[in-house]
Amino acid sequence: MMKKYQSLQDQISDIDLDYLQKHEMSRRDFMMDSLAMGGLAAMFGLSASTPAWASIQPPADEVVRIGYLPITDATVLLVAHEKGFFAEEGLQSEKPTLIRGWSPLVEGFAAGKFNLVHFLKPIPIWMRYNNGFPVKIMSWAHLNGSGVVVGKHVKADSFADLAGKQVAVPYWYSMHNIVLQMALRHVGLKPVIKAQGEAIAADEVNLQIMPPPDMPPALAAKKIDAFIVAEPFNAAGELLAGGKMLRFTGDMWRNHPCCVVCMNEQQVNANPEWTQKVMNAIVKAQVYAQQNKKEVAHMMSRDGKRYLPMKANVVERAMTLYDEEDYAMPDAIQNPTWGSGRIDFQPWPFPSATKLIVNELKHTLVSGDTTFLKDLDADFVADDLVDYRFVKAAMEKHTGWQDAPGFNAENPFEREEVIKI
Repeated sequence: MMKKYQSLQDQISDIDLDYLQKHEMSRRDFMMDSLAMGGLAAMFGLSASTPAWASIQPPADEVVRIGYLPITDATVLLVAHEKGFFAEEGLQSEKPTLIRGWSPLVEGFAAGKFNLVHFLKPIPIWMRYNNGFPVKIMSWAHLNGSGVVVGKHVKADSFADLAGKQVAVPYWYSMHNIVLQMALRHVGLKPVIKAQGEAIAADEVNLQIMPPPDMPPALAAKKIDAFIVAEPFNAAGELLAGGKMLRFTGDMWRNHPCCVVCMNEQQVNANPEWTQKVMNAIVKAQVYAQQNKKEVAHMMSRDGKRYLPMKANVVERAMTLYDEEDYAMPDAIQNPTWGSGRIDFQPWPFPSATKLIVNELKHTLVSGDTTFLKDLDADFVADDLVDYRFVKAAMEKHTGWQDAPGFNAENPFEREEVIKI
């Protein structure tokens, strides 16, 4: 725990910890394995094809209906609603609906309950190519914003020290799972998925799915040795559980996407004018969030509009604290010259990142049938899964996104992915 922020721990009461355990995503609500293993179409009695999904008709009105998880990945959706950016475009938006797990969010979106959501980037890949659902990535939701936190009972200064340990991930089809396994392989460790109590070899790291709010309490109780997740649950792991940040993911993969903004392709094609207005609001929210992180953190917190379960100091830490001195032991920030923040916001969905994720998924251990990944072409996915039209038009309308880290004025819409484990 960094000395500079030691006093913050005194502000976190047992009530806060109880809130996390009892009032957010329960294990029952977060049983993602069954959905990740396949069966989205089967849940609706449909075949895994785009025409089959056409039988599910969302409401015919043009109200923006947002579903979100209580993590900072949802920031731009919440800002666009709360700051009135949808209203400025002449759109009505309902109060965003908090959903308690990735699986129910996927199900609600597929059923037409929500027409604007944020998903971990690999989820749309699984939805479109394993389940035939016409999902489209419309923009990125944020950059970076995740980390690997280890328990105070674990002597770990590098990924090699996770040998023989239990590590929690939020979802098999997540950037978290991909990046973690890249790091483990880099130091010669083998990711495995074994039942609790099953022996773990000295060169293995056992992975398990766990809802983010359960991670800090589980770490404190030594039920797990480490976790990788989105904010603000890394900050909560530090403050609530006495954990330490092993490495920020944005320090491993430069300005990587985590969650993406998604819509139903059928609705996009049926109402392009509405879609453009939505994306105009989203891009404006990206710019606002990047320029006003402290204000936005308070707005989303329990001390503000209560979109997230954490107090303002925890969410503010999750969005702003990214200092070499504070994170020197372990060395969680090894690439300070990248100029990244703990979380940043820019909307453009770089094709190179999509291609990298598709190719890395083929080497990433997940539970369930991964046959659909075998012949999936990364170039095809980058063209087919992502709709670049509306976000680009919105970026032409609004300025300020150029201030996000990594912007290259000479070539703003293409980049080379940089990874340093």
